Amino acid sequence: MIMEIKTKEGRLLIVDDNKGVLNALLLFLKFEFSEVFIISNPNSLIHEIETRNIDVVLLDMNFKSGESSGNEGIYWLREIKQRRPDIEVVMFTAYGDIETAVKATHEGAADFILKPWENEKLLATLKSALKLRKSKLTVNDLRKREKDLKTELNRDDRMIIGVSQVMQNILNMVRKVACTDANIMITGENGTGKELIAKEIHRLSERHNELLVTVDLGAMSETLFESEMFGHIKGSFTDAYDDRTGKIMLANKGTLLLDEIGNLPLQLQSKLLNVLQNRVVIPVGSNKECPVDIRLISTTNKNLPQMIREQTFRQDLLYRINTIPLEVPPLRQHIEDIDVLAHFFVGKYCQKYKKNCTNIHPKVIDRLKSYPWPGNIRELQHTMERAVILCEDDTITSCDLNLNLHHPFHEEETLTLEEMEKRMIAMELKKNSQSLSLAARNLGISRTTLYTKIKKYGI
Repeated sequence: MIMEIKTKEGRLLIVDDNKGVLNALLLFLKFEFSEVFIISNPNSLIHEIETRNIDVVLLDMNFKSGESSGNEGIYWLREIKQRRPDIEVVMFTAYGDIETAVKATHEGAADFILKPWENEKLLATLKSALKLRKSKLTVNDLRKREKDLKTELNRDDRMIIGVSQVMQNILNMVRKVACTDANIMITGENGTGKELIAKEIHRLSERHNELLVTVDLGAMSETLFESEMFGHIKGSFTDAYDDRTGKIMLANKGTLLLDEIGNLPLQLQSKLLNVLQNRVVIPVGSNKECPVDIRLISTTNKNLPQMIREQTFRQDLLYRINTIPLEVPPLRQHIEDIDVLAHFFVGKYCQKYKKNCTNIHPKVIDRLKSYPWPGNIRELQHTMERAVILCEDDTITSCDLNLNLHHPFHEEETLTLEEMEKRMIAMELKKNSQSLSLAARNLGISRTTLYTKIKKYGI
């Protein structure tokens, strides 16, 4: 015969001036809770709750002979809640005064028990208080974890670096617009730091304690767009085994960053526009409107006015997302920042790879400044990372640089952004023997994004 062992949990403190009551309760409740403590003098109550990890207090309301007002119990209830608001308190009294009961619950008591008590009712009340205590602890823990998660997701050890006037102008604009909720459109070539500037805007905004949710529209499948962006409910389509919160709802109260919005197909632009206009989301398979409060930042390396003329981008969508335009210049237009950027990246990767090559030879800086940087700051970053890895001394030299000054973009020619991007991708694939993973890493993009662009350009 297998006997079922009752699982005991919870630490209970009983406060009552009647020692007979205390002993009777201890005898009954010690089999129901992991630990039961009893005290007859409320003056030691605070010491007990501060030195023991108490979950529930069963507190008598009257301790003086002939006293029936319940004021003393209310006083000690307030003391408990002031010092340990997470502890649940059940009031215990021989007087069925409903006004006292209401007053106690308004002061924070979980419930109220009359003497003489019924064992089953008393136990049920105390167990309910313990369950309430555990639920509150769980909620508080989830809130803390959510706060920590938001802090971690929004944390970025990088910073916007630039001593040039053009970068200072951008930083001034960032500071001006960050405190507003205006929609921002950040334009510029690949690798210029558009996403970093978006993060800085979020960091300086009043929404900085909420999430910054980034959506790479260039890598998002058209068939999954609505599910990814708006969410879906369980059973709304094949493989929808659970409810899913969309990216837009994840960004509620925070910032939504739509990266490379110029890659969004025309047929999907109207669906996005509808959400941005009405500020409501309807998950796939649902008819319930979910209001959203977001700050929108978009980025693109494309010429959206030209796309509007070609009827591949909606003009009304551009008006909606382009309240404040912010153009990030290519690195070749602020070469005075190359020196400080190179030293920053070298310091960063010396720390990462535990190297001591923190110095850069002056000739290296000259070579860096003479290079056109078609991949902009991202290419400079990867170049300096590679130099740190290859360097075997305390100073980075031209031998460590591995920089091709006969780069195909070095010639004076006018290229579209798409043509430059296409050439860069083709060059990286050739250099890395068609390895998508290595090429994507060197280009600073995801493997999925690289694959999408290869299909787009027919490489």
